[in-house]
Amino acid sequence: MLKRMKSKGKREWSVYLVRCVDGSLYTGIAKDVPTRVEKHNKGQGAAYTRSHRPVKLLYQEDRFTRSKALIREAQIKRFPRPKKEALISWRGTHLGN
Repeated sequence: MLKRMKSKGKREWSVYLVRCVDGSLYTGIAKDVPTRVEKHNKGQGAAYTRSHRPVKLLYQEDRFTRSKALIREAQIKRFPRPKKEALISWRGTHLGN
């Protein structure tokens, strides 16, 4: 009989986009996006954002497994900038932002 694995908390992953101070866009994944953005702004995030602070959260997609989040992150990273901006704009018009 298989033993049940202990729950390690939230298992859902999110994909997010932030705009850096120079206007560039950074895409990443996290279980807790607000905390991750805070880390980016403290210089504890990705190497890229350390030299492009502060960052502002613009877009988030939720409810992924880690594997699916990595796939979606890679997909978004391959988008040309106009398509990323359209994704961000679409979110704003559909979520009231």
